[in-house]
Amino acid sequence: MTGKKTQNTSQSPDNMNNDKRTIALAGNPNVGKSTIFNALTGLNQHTGNWTGKTVSNAVGKYTYKDKTYELVDLPGTYSLFAGSAEEEVARNYIESGDSDVVVIVCDATCLERNLNLALQIINISSRVILCINLMDEAEKKGITIDIDELSLHLGCEVVSVIARSEKGLDTLKESIEEVCSSPPQKFLKRLDFSDCKTEEERTVKFVSASEEIAEKCVSFNKAHYDKRDRILDKIFTSRLTGIPIMLLLLGGIFWLTIVGANYPSEMLSKLFGFLQIHISSFFEYINSPSWLSGILVDGVYKTVTWVVSVMLPPMAIFFPLFTLLEDFGYLPRVAFNLDKFFRKSGADGKAALTMCMGFGCNACGVIGCRIISSPRERIIAMLTNSFVPCNGRFPTLIAIITMFLIGGVSSSFGNSFLCALVLLLVIVLGVFITLLSSRFLSKTILKGESTYFTLELPPYRRPQIGKVIIRSILDRTLFVLGRAVTVSVPAGAIIWIFANINIGDNSLINSVSSFLDPFAALIGLDGIILLAFILGFPANEIVFPIILMAYLSQGSLTEYESLSQLHNLLIANGWTVTTAICTMLFSLCHFPCSTTMISIYKETKSIKYTAISFLLPLCIGILICFITKNILSLVL
Repeated sequence: MTGKKTQNTSQSPDNMNNDKRTIALAGNPNVGKSTIFNALTGLNQHTGNWTGKTVSNAVGKYTYKDKTYELVDLPGTYSLFAGSAEEEVARNYIESGDSDVVVIVCDATCLERNLNLALQIINISSRVILCINLMDEAEKKGITIDIDELSLHLGCEVVSVIARSEKGLDTLKESIEEVCSSPPQKFLKRLDFSDCKTEEERTVKFVSASEEIAEKCVSFNKAHYDKRDRILDKIFTSRLTGIPIMLLLLGGIFWLTIVGANYPSEMLSKLFGFLQIHISSFFEYINSPSWLSGILVDGVYKTVTWVVSVMLPPMAIFFPLFTLLEDFGYLPRVAFNLDKFFRKSGADGKAALTMCMGFGCNACGVIGCRIISSPRERIIAMLTNSFVPCNGRFPTLIAIITMFLIGGVSSSFGNSFLCALVLLLVIVLGVFITLLSSRFLSKTILKGESTYFTLELPPYRRPQIGKVIIRSILDRTLFVLGRAVTVSVPAGAIIWIFANINIGDNSLINSVSSFLDPFAALIGLDGIILLAFILGFPANEIVFPIILMAYLSQGSLTEYESLSQLHNLLIANGWTVTTAICTMLFSLCHFPCSTTMISIYKETKSIKYTAISFLLPLCIGILICFITKNILSLVL
């Protein structure tokens, strides 16, 4: 599993006696670097940001032969010299000498492309290990790598592994321990650039050296080893079938999310209702003031549990499905299909990936914009991410579509399919608005030329279903849910105050909604709907419950027992098809939730751009609803 030893072990480095060793983990995107990191560190890890950067880092620890090794997962990058934030962070960390060893992870199925980065790192680091992952995939494709020959040409230790099944990781640990305990490697393949006058010439030299080494060390036993990938690419990236298949897959995910989330949401709602009875009994037992139990139970508790019961199930379904497509290698194809549209709008093609992340949570989509190297295009992607509906808006959209647009309130297979189809059309509208808004921003406050980016189409791989589910729930679902719950606590108290404090004969919520009625009517809404969106700023999930609470004059959030019951209630309070469509459009285009706003501020460190992220979708939503309302008033 290892190559020939090239380092002199007769001496020990100065830090040989240190108990803690720091290991940097580097590599291109999509080579399995995170899989190796997770396999070595397990749950003993944490994440954060590099100082002064919006690039995330992951640090973990593992123990081997009574020594502690700290593993630093550097951002995935194709080069150290192209100038993006990720490349700058990786280069600076390696050059700093803070790590004892740099482990470079490569993909065995495309080693030549990966060797470019490996040679760049070898040129600036004194202790290096090349870790070749996905050896099983290479074997299936008839690709053979001469490990000993590769080790000889690079002048460093070479280890082959299969990270998903953890094969070869013990050998990797052993190699890390040996290199840490040895002097700097003397025979590393360092290139001479004395004849290179430009960065481009240096790059060409690295590429040429990579091709030369790969030609000597890699052999292909099958003439068409990548035939399956090319066939799939003809289907998934074709001008004829690429976009339709993308929409079909997205619609299927939405349908599964809609159908699958109903039952766990109902179970959670009943559980929280049962617990509320006992919590209320406890407050009665201790003779607490009614206002205190009202704020804590009817306000905070009901709001938080509503958010959890409505938000958790769809996220727990959507995020794993989304991650499975990512693990399969499909998402880069989505970016490829949409790149020309985003580029024409003045945005980056990678914004397609961050937009897809926004379907689960706009805050996650905003954070995901870190993959965009251009600061200008990164900000454009952040400011427009909220035009795709997150799962917090799905319940409102689905309920409105079912009751007013598909002619039924049953939960049959046919209605679920039609609901998913209409929801998909709404999302396509959101994407169209995203492109128009990106174009507007790129021509006004964020002027500049569109940049080009390197997009690797990784090999298709069998998804690791178990690990995907666990990591998507831990890294995405619970992370987003935690943020939503945090902002829902004060929101619950505010909502209760609005519903229970009176001004004259009316509650505060009715007084404010009456004040908003004239403006709301201009855009096809009423004052209660508009106020519900304002009070729902902490979390989109609570918008509809606030509407019901106000219509029923209840002092706390109210749940509906059936869509039929809800439909009758809305009709009785003046809802029409026009009201339903305008509410749906305003739900699609209005200010982001507080969690997303906080994420935008943390990522941009700018009050200006945070304010724009609030005003841009709000103004567009008001304009669209105003136009739609007036058109429908002439037609219906």
